[in-house]
Amino acid sequence: MKLLNGEEAAQAVVSLAHRYASFDPEVEKSVTGIVRQVRNGGDAALLDYARKFDGLAEGASMRVSAEEMQAALAMVSNEFIHAIEIAAKNIRNFAEWQLPRPWIRTIHPGMRVGQVIRPLESVACYAPGGRYPLPSTVLMTVIPAQVAGVKRIAVVSPRPAPETLAAAAILGVTEFYRIGGAQAVAAFAYGTESIPAVNKIVGPGNTYVTLAKKLVSFDCGIDFLAGPTEIVYCATEGNAEFIASDLVAQAEHDPEALAIFVTASTRLAKSVIKFADAMAENNSIARQSLSTRGVALVAKSRKQAIEWTNELGGEHVTVPPEDVYDVKCAGSIFLGDYTAQSLGDYASGPNHTLPTGNVARYRGGLNVIDFVRIITLQEASQKGLERIAPTVMLLAEAEGLKGHAESVRVRLKK
Repeated sequence: MKLLNGEEAAQAVVSLAHRYASFDPEVEKSVTGIVRQVRNGGDAALLDYARKFDGLAEGASMRVSAEEMQAALAMVSNEFIHAIEIAAKNIRNFAEWQLPRPWIRTIHPGMRVGQVIRPLESVACYAPGGRYPLPSTVLMTVIPAQVAGVKRIAVVSPRPAPETLAAAAILGVTEFYRIGGAQAVAAFAYGTESIPAVNKIVGPGNTYVTLAKKLVSFDCGIDFLAGPTEIVYCATEGNAEFIASDLVAQAEHDPEALAIFVTASTRLAKSVIKFADAMAENNSIARQSLSTRGVALVAKSRKQAIEWTNELGGEHVTVPPEDVYDVKCAGSIFLGDYTAQSLGDYASGPNHTLPTGNVARYRGGLNVIDFVRIITLQEASQKGLERIAPTVMLLAEAEGLKGHAESVRVRLKK
């Protein structure tokens, strides 16, 4: 990890805050071709890509059978099943608390307004199947959809590990496909002969998945475009070993992961760097990430450290509990020495599908609201109409929309 302070640190914050997603034009061109081929060619094109990129065997079905999921469940340990059940319970509780409620209120006599909550009809939940199997992502994407009341929930994962299939089985998933990449995104966005299109595609993935989601986003809902894992840990006091362990934990996701420590203490920064380098010594991915994308930024004051943290808008952000109300931009916030960020990655309850690339400027992580429609409603009685009509007609005529005004006026005449 690098240590930066003074003007050099301030400039690094500005640069890192503008780390918006950019993509290799050649990869973008390749993804565009894949999406177009699957959209036009359906199952035939999808199968070709699944065999080429996902390792699908000749003659094998893209869809995982219920028997295969049950067989995977029998392969994993009872301890794994118990851990999944505990994590699932916490995630489900959190999603239920998060679910918006319907309501109707009288805004003035004769005029009622409110909202109703309607679930999406169908979603596809993408669980990466690359460097590491991620059964936890199945929990984080499927459970909020279940809580929202989505009827059709499909899970898609290339080369799914037994643990991933077992997690889906425990949750009661009945539709699972062993495909991935841009081809899977295209299939669920536009539909094929064997895979009906969905309302929305959620979940993290590699560059091909992210670009495909970007490409289909005007035709199919998506959650957001996510890149490599990020951590911003802000502390001027604390246990250097704890801090370093979180930096290393997130860095091991990807060689491109971003690990940032923000502090007003040079002494603590040096200690964190020492521990982090030692911990990453036998972890090649974390070591590579920290050496190229790891930095400790020393601010002039604790106040400036928090300001920098907000400017960076990290995916995972740790701050002292007393600073929580000063954090404005974060995917998810972790408070204090004992809240290891890994708790949120697996089992504490809040979702681990989080925005990267400073997308935290305008949204938080995946949540149950991503799976519902919040639909407003209004109802006026005759007296309610008479009360609000002058305001509506005046504003409509000010905009030159005479038909709008007349639609109110004609009711007053009756």
